[in-house]
Amino acid sequence: MQKVPFIASTAISSLLVLGALGLANGTATAGESGKVKCYGVAQAGHNDCAANGHACQGQARADNDPAEWKYASKEECDAQGGSTSPGQRAQ
Repeated sequence: MQKVPFIASTAISSLLVLGALGLANGTATAGESGKVKCYGVAQAGHNDCAANGHACQGQARADNDPAEWKYASKEECDAQGGSTSPGQRAQ
């Protein structure tokens, strides 16, 4: 019977494809060239990624929460009063 090797090779191939897709997506998101995580400037529902007890973007519950972040250039972050350190908001 050749079913077991076929199923195993199909499963391994699927995992490799999913892994490659995940890496490509991760580099596109994390590779925001010239961008930093800017804490304390995200509006409710407009954060860029998991933080503050949730696992998805767009789930910030309050405006300007110092634990939520958005990608921004360092200059934009400073201009908006944000911080590049988690849990802080620039004064």
